[in-house]
Amino acid sequence: MSASDAPTVKRPFFRRKKTCPFTGPNAPEIDWKNTRLLSRYISERGKIIPSRITAVSQKKQRELAKAIKRARFMGLLPYLQHESNERPQSRR
Repeated sequence: MSASDAPTVKRPFFRRKKTCPFTGPNAPEIDWKNTRLLSRYISERGKIIPSRITAVSQKKQRELAKAIKRARFMGLLPYLQHESNERPQSRR
């Protein structure tokens, strides 16, 4: 049996191991006053992006969520964001 006769085996998709962006020597510190950093982890609608997408560790995700909620309460971040072409409906 030669190499051309051997059945081809499909290799599974190679996944790169995700590393937490908040762990390591030069990692940024999670702070509720740093709105530029926190806004990277909020969707366009204002929701907190899950850790399976952002690759943040479980411990740091809890800190991140607490910082985002604190910044919202202090008025630094919006609770939700309306799309520009969508107007809130008036209540009559």
